[in-house]
Amino acid sequence: MPQTPPTHRPIQPLHLAFALDGGEQHRERFEVAHYVELARLAEIGVLDFVTLDDAPPPADGAAGRFDALAVLTQVAPATDRIGLVAAVAAPHPGPPSVPAGIVLLDRISRGRAGWTPPAPDAVASGPSGPSSGTAFAPQDGQDDASAGLHDTASAGTGPTDGWPVIAVDATLEAPRETAARHADVAYVRVGGPHAERLAYEARTDLRRRAAAYGRDPDRLTVLASLAVELFDPADAVVLADLFGDWHRDGITDGFHVRPADPPRDLARLVNGTVPVLQQRGLFRRFQPGTTLREHLGLDRPVSRAVDRSADRAGGRSVG
Repeated sequence: MPQTPPTHRPIQPLHLAFALDGGEQHRERFEVAHYVELARLAEIGVLDFVTLDDAPPPADGAAGRFDALAVLTQVAPATDRIGLVAAVAAPHPGPPSVPAGIVLLDRISRGRAGWTPPAPDAVASGPSGPSSGTAFAPQDGQDDASAGLHDTASAGTGPTDGWPVIAVDATLEAPRETAARHADVAYVRVGGPHAERLAYEARTDLRRRAAAYGRDPDRLTVLASLAVELFDPADAVVLADLFGDWHRDGITDGFHVRPADPPRDLARLVNGTVPVLQQRGLFRRFQPGTTLREHLGLDRPVSRAVDRSADRAGGRSVG
C-alpha cells in the first residue's frame, strides 16, 4: 500500500469511463447500432464517458477503415448524457489543433465530446515528414491558443459546444508534460502486481507537474486504465472492492475500464459493480449535469484571446 500524506482525504467523486472497443475483436464487423447499445447501457450506469479509438487501415491494403468519430457522431443523437471521447489523429502533422470533427461532435452532443490526440510515437512522422515529436504541445514561441488547445470558442455557437474535453494517454513519460499542462483528463495504463503503486505514483507525478504550470491539480482528472475480464457475475463485486479500496486510499480519481469482451463486461459493470459502489456511497446515482465537463466537475475554460483583450483593456501588457 503506498504511503499517503497525513492530510490525505478520500478523493470525491469517483469517475468511471469505459472503452467501447476493448478486446481483440474486429470492429469492422460491428454496425453503429452495436455502439449505440453499449453507449446507452453505459448511460444507464451513469458512467462519465465512453471512449472509442480509430483503427488503422487494413494491412492488406483493402479499402475502408474504422472511423471512431463517424461512429460517435451517430451515437450522439441516440444518447442524452454519456460523454463521448474519440481518439483520432489530427488532420495534419505537427502540433495539432482540436479537429473540426471533434468540435462538430461536441455541438451535436451538446457538450458531451472529448478528444484523445495521438500519442507522441503515433505522430513522430506524417505525410510531410517527421513532426515535432510531441502529442499536441505548442512549439517554442507558440502559445496555447495558436496550438488550438482550449481555444475553440469560434467553432461553437452555444453555451455547451465548442469546448471538447482533452483526454491524454499519459502512460509513458513523453506525454506527461503535455497532459499536466493542457489535459482535462489523463489516462494511465497500469497492471500486474505493482498496479496500485504505479497508479498512485502516476497521479502524484501528474498533479505535481500540473501545479508547476500554475494549474489547480484538482482540475486534472487522473484515471487508472485497467484491463478487465468479468467472467462471472461475482467478478463484478471483486472489481467494486478494488475500486473502493483505491478510492479510499487516494490512489486515483477513477477508472478507465478496458474490457476483454465489451458487451459482457459492460453489462456486468453496470448491473453488478456500479450498484455495489452506489450502495456503499462511493458512486453517484445520477449525472450532475448534461455535459461531459459537468460530469467531470470542470468549468468551461475561458478563451486565451478573451483574456488578452481584457488585459489590454485594463492597461496591462501580456507576454
